[in-house]
Amino acid sequence: MNTAKEFATRLLQIKALKLNVSEPFTWASGWRSPVYCDNRKVLSHPYLRDFVKSELANMVLEFFPDAEGIAGVATAGIAHGVMAADLLKLPFAYVRSKPKSHGMGNQIEGELQPGQKVVVVEDLVSTGMSSLQAVEALRAAGIQVIGMVALFTYGFPQAADAFAKADVTLKTISDYSALMEVCLAQSIIADAERETLIEWRTNPSTWRQ
Repeated sequence: MNTAKEFATRLLQIKALKLNVSEPFTWASGWRSPVYCDNRKVLSHPYLRDFVKSELANMVLEFFPDAEGIAGVATAGIAHGVMAADLLKLPFAYVRSKPKSHGMGNQIEGELQPGQKVVVVEDLVSTGMSSLQAVEALRAAGIQVIGMVALFTYGFPQAADAFAKADVTLKTISDYSALMEVCLAQSIIADAERETLIEWRTNPSTWRQ
C-alpha cells in the first residue's frame, strides 16, 4: 500500500474521515458534502501523529530542500507545522486569518525574516482560500513562500486553479482519489455511491443545494 492510501486508511480507522452519501454533512461554508475530514483527531493518536510529522518533514526535504522556515496556517495547521519544524530543526511561525485586534496587531506570529524561504503547513485543503490567504500575508511581509504541504486535499478543480494562479506548489500526504480507492477496496462504498462522490467533487458548491 502506498503512503496516500495508508494514510487514508488510518484516517478512516480513527474516524477522522467520514462518508455519508444518504445524509450529507453541512460545511461551515454552507456546502453540502458526503465527506467530512477532521484531521485534528490525528493529534490524539501518538503513532499516527508521528507518522504525519515524519511525512510532512519528508515532503519538505524532497520537494522544497531550500526551505529556511515553516509557517503553519492557524489554527489547525499550527500543531502539525510545529512538529515538522522541530524535526527539521527550522524556525516556525504561524499565520492568523486576520491581524490581531489588540496588542501588536500581528497577523504573523513568530519570527520570520523578509527574503526567507518558507514552506506553509496546512491540515486540510478544500477550496484553498484560507490557505492562500496565509500565503498572501507572508508574501506581503516580504517572505518567499516556496511551497505548501498538507495532510489531505479534496482535489477540487477550483482549488487547483487557485494554487496555479498563486504560483504555489501543493504537496499532500493523501487525497480524495486515494480515499476513494481505499473505500472501494474495503467495500466501504458501493460502485453506485462512487459515482455520486465523483459528481460531488466536480461541483461541490452546487451539489444537492
